[in-house]
Amino acid sequence: MMNTSGHKFHIPVMGLGFTIDTPLKVAHYGIDSVVSIVDDDLIEKMREVHCKEAGLQFEAVSKKVNDYRAKRITAYLNLLDDLVKSNFDKLIVTYGESGGEFEKYIDLLPENSELKCKYRNTANLDSIKDWFIPRIKCGSIDVNIMTKIDKVNYNGCEKLPVIYNDAHAALRGYSNSKLKSSIVFSAGMNPRLYGYIGEFTDFYPDCNGELKKKIILKVSDYRSALIQGKFLAKKGLWVSEFRIESGLNCGGHAFATEGYLMGPILEEFKTNREELTETMHKIYTAALRNKNTNFSGIPFEQKITAQGGVGTYEEQNFLIDYYGVDSVGWGTPFLLVPEATNLDEKTLNLLSNAKEDDLYLSRISPLGVPFNSIKGSTKELEKSENALNGRPGSPCPKKFLQFNTELGEKPICTASRAYQSKKIDRLKSENNDSDSFSAEYKKIIEKACLCVGLATSALIKHSAATKTDGEGVLVCPGPNLAYFSSIVTLREMINHIYGRVNLVARNDRPNMFIKELKLYLDYLKEEISESDGIISSNQLKYFTTFKNNIAEGIEYYKDLFASMPHKPGRNYLREIAELEEDFVSIIKQFLLYNDSVENNDVLISNSLAV
Repeated sequence: MMNTSGHKFHIPVMGLGFTIDTPLKVAHYGIDSVVSIVDDDLIEKMREVHCKEAGLQFEAVSKKVNDYRAKRITAYLNLLDDLVKSNFDKLIVTYGESGGEFEKYIDLLPENSELKCKYRNTANLDSIKDWFIPRIKCGSIDVNIMTKIDKVNYNGCEKLPVIYNDAHAALRGYSNSKLKSSIVFSAGMNPRLYGYIGEFTDFYPDCNGELKKKIILKVSDYRSALIQGKFLAKKGLWVSEFRIESGLNCGGHAFATEGYLMGPILEEFKTNREELTETMHKIYTAALRNKNTNFSGIPFEQKITAQGGVGTYEEQNFLIDYYGVDSVGWGTPFLLVPEATNLDEKTLNLLSNAKEDDLYLSRISPLGVPFNSIKGSTKELEKSENALNGRPGSPCPKKFLQFNTELGEKPICTASRAYQSKKIDRLKSENNDSDSFSAEYKKIIEKACLCVGLATSALIKHSAATKTDGEGVLVCPGPNLAYFSSIVTLREMINHIYGRVNLVARNDRPNMFIKELKLYLDYLKEEISESDGIISSNQLKYFTTFKNNIAEGIEYYKDLFASMPHKPGRNYLREIAELEEDFVSIIKQFLLYNDSVENNDVLISNSLAV
């Protein structure tokens, strides 16, 4: 089938700094990418970097300026918009030139692209220039807000109004920019933040019935999409895309579902897609009518996209062809593409040599959410050295993750030096058992400063890091990184995505769905282990739901893989059967391990039986 809409992949947000300027590098080739707008300090420094590189005057937005956070974000996004448009204009000028940027744009497109076929098969390119140029599209400069990063801010001891909270200010910064793009909301619903979206006219239809700014919700299941979508529709806000991400087979924070696997989740979206759009559209049009907003009544487009663990051309095609997704997110592999993302040389080499055992689901995030990490990062080494020198924790210069209030009314970050020092002092006064002390001590110093660690690499790469930025880099690749072992060019990675080359040399890379199932079984095993022999009624309910969803997912995959072609030398059904045996073993071990289940409550035992 002829592809008339350009690329079928996007580059998701990664960290704070890894994709902070990715649009400058890929948007003029028609590739969508996502910028984090959490860290206004990093954003301001990167604006200075790119102003100087472009020969533009840089005027700093001081922290003394009212609403400086939002103003910094607006200024940076406006700069990105100008520079991307300039890059795109320069590309257009090279139309018809052999080896020019325009030709590279065409070469990067998938083989079934209408544009590529017409360009390659036309002898006289000047004869189709007027047809061609309007059809060349620039990639979107999308932005991401993690909804939970909405810290309250203060002016001295005075608490500022809600609109100055971190996520609220970031939303305002984007909304006031001249970008025509999308904002991605991740990490679940924030009703107060969602209500604030309605303050900005760009999210409503304009006089031409178009949306200048669109909403993308990153979701982990269909129910979440329906709840959040209807919530926004009631406010007259349309969700233009639901971005489905694997709970565990992804980079960054891992928001594990209750055993819901990606295949069954995508199947539910596939089955209910039309109903989802119709349900939201009915609510949406009624809300706009109440607001006296002109709207034609024709439903806006609503895309379904997917990301998390995709690593081959075959997997991307299957997601598009079988589930009907509109685009596939390729995140972690792009960390090995210096042309597209920001990594310092040490970290880049660390990633290129990583194997499965080097990648793990850590507890280092101050948010208390599992976080994908890699052994040997410079930030991890720095953190350990500080603890050995009697100065555990971070100075906490950015304060974005100050949410813990157990030590006082004013929130503090659990990775900060102030928090960890007080917690260790309290532990010393309360605990005399050496083994218990050691275990609790490790939990305290395990937390790492994400605010600095996830941003510094961009500054190091652009030679803009200062002493206060530090040298420790924290990187958060997904498990999929283990199967990519080469630092490659943008062209090479895109050729891999479209099946023109193969960058995965290993033959033992598991299918993305099978890998995710294995990750969920490992996660379940660890959660059971941490129950320490005693479970509450809430934990029991969680484990039971988790078990049921995993069991249903395994049955789904048996049917799915029975109808799918298997790669040479691979038997997916056998691999699923082996994981099913592991699953049964985990549940049996749980029943034997947990005294409260085994001895006190037969009903509980039956509810967890496989």
